[in-house]
Amino acid sequence: MGPGAGSVAGPGSRGDGPPGPVVSVHFEQRVDGIEVLDPTGTPYDHPFLGGFDVPRPQFVDIDADGDLDLFVQERSGELIHFENVGDARSPRFVWRTDRFQDLDVGDWNRFADFDGDGDQDLLAEERFSYVRYFRNDGTPARPRFTLVPDSVRDDQGVPVFSDRQNIPSVADIDCDGVWDLFLGRVDGTVARYEMAGLDERRSPRWRFIEERFQGIEIVAQFGSMHGANSMAFADVDDDGDLDLFWGDFFEPSLLFIENTGSCRSPVLRGEPLPLPVLDTLSTSGYNAPALPDIDADGDLDLFVGVLGGAFNPNRTASENLLFYEKTERGFARRTGRYLNGIDLGSESLPAVTDWDEDGDLDLVVGNKIDPATLNTGRLYLFEGLGGGGAATRDGGSGPRYALTDTLTLLETYHPAPVFGDLDGDGDEDLLLGTWNRGVAYFRKDGPGAFTLADSQLVKLTRGSHATPALGDLDGDGDLDLIVGEASGELNYYRNQGGPHEPRFELVSDNFGGIDAGRRSVPALHDIDGDGDLDLLLGSEAGGLQVYRNDGLDPETGAPRFVADDTFSLPLHRYGTPVFVDLDGDGDEDVVAGGLSGGLVFFENRGRPAGR
Repeated sequence: MGPGAGSVAGPGSRGDGPPGPVVSVHFEQRVDGIEVLDPTGTPYDHPFLGGFDVPRPQFVDIDADGDLDLFVQERSGELIHFENVGDARSPRFVWRTDRFQDLDVGDWNRFADFDGDGDQDLLAEERFSYVRYFRNDGTPARPRFTLVPDSVRDDQGVPVFSDRQNIPSVADIDCDGVWDLFLGRVDGTVARYEMAGLDERRSPRWRFIEERFQGIEIVAQFGSMHGANSMAFADVDDDGDLDLFWGDFFEPSLLFIENTGSCRSPVLRGEPLPLPVLDTLSTSGYNAPALPDIDADGDLDLFVGVLGGAFNPNRTASENLLFYEKTERGFARRTGRYLNGIDLGSESLPAVTDWDEDGDLDLVVGNKIDPATLNTGRLYLFEGLGGGGAATRDGGSGPRYALTDTLTLLETYHPAPVFGDLDGDGDEDLLLGTWNRGVAYFRKDGPGAFTLADSQLVKLTRGSHATPALGDLDGDGDLDLIVGEASGELNYYRNQGGPHEPRFELVSDNFGGIDAGRRSVPALHDIDGDGDLDLLLGSEAGGLQVYRNDGLDPETGAPRFVADDTFSLPLHRYGTPVFVDLDGDGDEDVVAGGLSGGLVFFENRGRPAGR
């Protein structure tokens, strides 16, 4: 099963009693295939990419077809791959995988041909703060990376150390045909190593040259303050030598040091100055630069991944992969979202309902905080466009969605929506988890009309970040409530009021002894087709914990959940699955949110071949 795939027990595969044969359903991650329109009516290029919070871009021709492909590191240990299916002058990037060749790249990575065989090899972080090497044992057109055991070492056998929050750079700074490795230090200086050949495993060895390359000391720009950094070398002034671009935790722009020497005798001793651009480059800080010639016009363009430094990272939580085109007058900003997809800031939590009662499903997504105002979280309405055949609970065809509204039903951070008919009138009411006030109850009064019935329907006994899930867990015909929280434990509330007037009573604030670690995000769904609701649990760690419903406890009447590994999806941190026929083909797909503020989509592809 390849990257982005998952397996789940299908309906009818298991009944009560001992587990029977498992019928697997294959889920395939997709970033497109369902049209989603932004507020201007323009389709997102990559609607279900999942969003970015800390994108680190790198351009390299990984398949030797003459154009630049794109790698983005958003999550520790993972490398997102976009193939350029256009050409060198007109790039068009198509997502291929979130986990390129399942390489664990730690917190940074750099491609280069270190062994001189014509294909790209890879340096990356080895936890924690050392360097590992992936040798390309494939071909230039078909790379195949092999991890070389042991840390990268210098020519004295000492492991090379790199502060993990400081992203290194590789360049031939003195034009001698040998790679140099530059490591930013916590004091704002730059250490330089030069490649000293290959060892018996064709792994590069490095010779230590100097701890303070060119006397660079970025910390002087900020008094005693200095933090994480990222650097890149590029000949931006076209004078034949490499200049230095530096992104720092305490710098909202990029710092630039011009090489006033020559290719063979570099001089980078000038004062670091903010990079001049035609349009503003002012972010939350810690900017990661990349300078490819993206349009093959002979000059270097500028891409900036905003990693979030000292200046409130929430304000650049959705526009954080910036593209500046090099023009005759200088760098001109073209976009803040080079890979355009749904991105609502951070910590997205989706739910589905027929919001406007037009017969198709809509998506309602909460987030941590509105990047535009920074004063509250929001709900975002992605309306199913019925005229285009949007998905319904029973299936349809040609689904389309559009981001049509931004809602503030309650002033709170981290609004977490879930829908269900709590008053028995045939429409779905809204429960809204909040950051610090438990769960609020909104009664639905008509299409898109909700009235606050109780601002604190349930209150957590401790902690914060309430994330509710609704379902009839005791089989009495009304909806009960499971609520996740910051501690990672679960709260179970039994509905004692009935199907027309909910009254939730706390049964346990450590339900089943289940602990997700931190930030439990529950969902309820019958994943094994036996007629009762199973528990699926996301968390701060990412991935998915699954607990099969093993029937009611005869003493307490509460459901008993047993850990189960038959369902696995590579969800992002804080993600939990919502099962819905999103593509309108008659079976249930999965949509989920996560830390990076977007949505991910797993298409139900039925049973895998051979099963």
